[in-house]
Amino acid sequence: MNHSEFPDPFEQARQGDGVSTIDDQNDPVTMVLGLKNVRKCAHQWQKFQSGAEAGRIVVPSEVHIRDTRQIPFEVDPPEHGDYRAIVEPWFKRPLEQDYQDQLNDIIGSLIDEVVQQGAVEVVEEFALRLQSRALTLLLNTPFEESETWISWGTHVFRSEDSALDASKANILYDYIDGQIDRAAAKPTDDLYSVLLNSDFQGRKLTKEEVKGVMILTFAGGRDTVINAVTNTIAYFADHPESLRYIQQHPENTGKAVEELVRYFSPLTHMGRVVTEDTSVCQHAAKADSRISLCWASANRDETVFESPNEVKLDRKVNPHVAFGFSHHNCLGATHARQILQILLTQLAAKVGQIQIHDCEENIEDWQQFQRKVGFHRLNVTFTGN
Repeated sequence: MNHSEFPDPFEQARQGDGVSTIDDQNDPVTMVLGLKNVRKCAHQWQKFQSGAEAGRIVVPSEVHIRDTRQIPFEVDPPEHGDYRAIVEPWFKRPLEQDYQDQLNDIIGSLIDEVVQQGAVEVVEEFALRLQSRALTLLLNTPFEESETWISWGTHVFRSEDSALDASKANILYDYIDGQIDRAAAKPTDDLYSVLLNSDFQGRKLTKEEVKGVMILTFAGGRDTVINAVTNTIAYFADHPESLRYIQQHPENTGKAVEELVRYFSPLTHMGRVVTEDTSVCQHAAKADSRISLCWASANRDETVFESPNEVKLDRKVNPHVAFGFSHHNCLGATHARQILQILLTQLAAKVGQIQIHDCEENIEDWQQFQRKVGFHRLNVTFTGN
């Protein structure tokens, strides 16, 4: 069985109408499926806005579980650019050598740990730990804080029996409120303190604005990084020759990261709210309705990608949109890329074989589309070189 095979459920609809409508809590969403149209809609922020009611552009909608606007994610130009100018330099820190050295230590130590351990459940015991420990670097907070985040489990807005769990979301909100108050009373050099001291249009950011940035930082990079890491482990378990390829061709590690992200597309889609009566792929889109930019479908567009359903670690032309597109491209992309780059390098150096014992796939239910996005459970054994 090829555990790392991720079928493309959107192919027929993408090749047909190019769009497909799903219901979401009685607020329908027209999914845009082709790469060209996804990129076009992402550019047209005047028609397809992000700055609607807080939570509405997320699919499934989060309007019933939060009032805080995620910043700069749920803001449109020109304010979006002003917010982004504040946070972008911070989120580029993963390009610094010291940051990469610390991240290398975190990932290397974790790989050493699981090789010694033998049988490992990858989602909880590897990917969640890696994501949480790496996040301490991004926030510049004490390493011990990762244990709190690990205790929340893999999802901050969802529980096992609910796609949207307000009580669980409140754990995150209360935690962030407490950290903001702590930073306001005793500033340090962490992200909370930096944001509280930042200037925005001639004033300091409010606590609510800081909270909006922090919710995005915690929520936006959690499931996605966990999925990307877990799926990568599954891929190398199925394709041990690829580990040797990375070891023998380290110059192609960056291309391999981009290809794995394209193929697995950890985030299926993201919404926009239509501001005026218009059309998408020759289908009417009414004002105040919703569309979504389906990154996962766009990344398998056969008119753009040669053999889109195959992983080609040395793929040369790869204009994927797994990290979004246009002015709303993912703030955490630099951090995520560094995680995967170091993960691939360390696995190739330290692991000879990964054996999958059993797994439970994570299948997203989008009505007419059933999409595998990762795993709820992946039990493996890592064997060292």
